[in-house]
Amino acid sequence: MEIDKTKNISDHLANERTFLAWIRTSIGIMAFGFVVVKFSLFVKQLTLLLGKQNSIPQKGYSSIMGIVLVAVGMFTFILAYVRYKKTEKQINQNTYQSSTLLISVLVSFIFLISILLILYLIEST
Repeated sequence: MEIDKTKNISDHLANERTFLAWIRTSIGIMAFGFVVVKFSLFVKQLTLLLGKQNSIPQKGYSSIMGIVLVAVGMFTFILAYVRYKKTEKQINQNTYQSSTLLISVLVSFIFLISILLILYLIEST
């Protein structure tokens, strides 16, 4: 059975724009995680160069946070693709129902990371 995508072309274009926005969001999360990891490595090398190993805590939380952020960016990308394909199918079948799962998961995670970063910054000052 051939599906006529031109019937709901504006809906399909909106779905694609939403997907691309989620892709930009996932790239931003991954880039932030990459920067966190690289900054952590930069600080470690700087302390070794200056000979002040004891001046900055070497707990390694920022490396872990950066890696987690990159993983969450990847997970967001995968969920965005799944949501895009599901929405595409629902548009074609005229059975679209909105879902807030991806948004709820991402907002919850970003809130949790924010709390952890605040606690880390308070502890390290």
